[in-house]
Amino acid sequence: MDLLIVEDDDAVASALLAAVSSAGHRAARVFRGSDALLQHRRADMVLLDLGLPDMDGLDVLRKLRQVTLAPIIILTARDDERSVVRGLRLGADDYLVKPVKLAELLARIEAVGRRIGRAAPKSSQLTAGAVVINLDHRTAELYGRPLGLTATEFDLLALLVEHGGSIATREQIMDALWGDAFVAASRSLDVHLTGLRAKLDRPGYIVNVRGVGYRFEANPA
Repeated sequence: MDLLIVEDDDAVASALLAAVSSAGHRAARVFRGSDALLQHRRADMVLLDLGLPDMDGLDVLRKLRQVTLAPIIILTARDDERSVVRGLRLGADDYLVKPVKLAELLARIEAVGRRIGRAAPKSSQLTAGAVVINLDHRTAELYGRPLGLTATEFDLLALLVEHGGSIATREQIMDALWGDAFVAASRSLDVHLTGLRAKLDRPGYIVNVRGVGYRFEANPA
């Protein structure tokens, strides 16, 4: 697996990198929470310290859970029950207190990885009603007519259709399109949504769920 280690202590980070590498995993390390929010999409799993220099690790966890379902294991010196409960309730898959035995950590990584399972391979084509998207060729058609989308409009449409009728939050969309759900200009998303709606030629395809995000309606009224 590709692991992202979020740890500000150089000695701890070096030990973690060596341990996971010896077990056959690939790993990258960042020491700030803000860096984790930018780089999490490259990882299959995140190892997250809570005592970070720029923001509390629980805030990082909360923000990550808004945009990714990747497993997150907390590694921290905080051993009080309140922190453990908060971490698990905010979406951590496991919680380990430092100093942690490296053999135990590797076992927990394997256990969480098995529990989550590997995602099924993505199809190269998405279909939602009359909309057909070819991910390999990056083309989209409506009733067999090419939509002529810009690169960002294509990515936006594909993301909405991939959600299969469920809601994609604004944070999820901005994270996928711009790589940062919390800094990217929200106004840019509105502009691209307007352009996409115009090319779909029917406003009912993209439903605005006020205060949450957007949902693709395959068969609008």
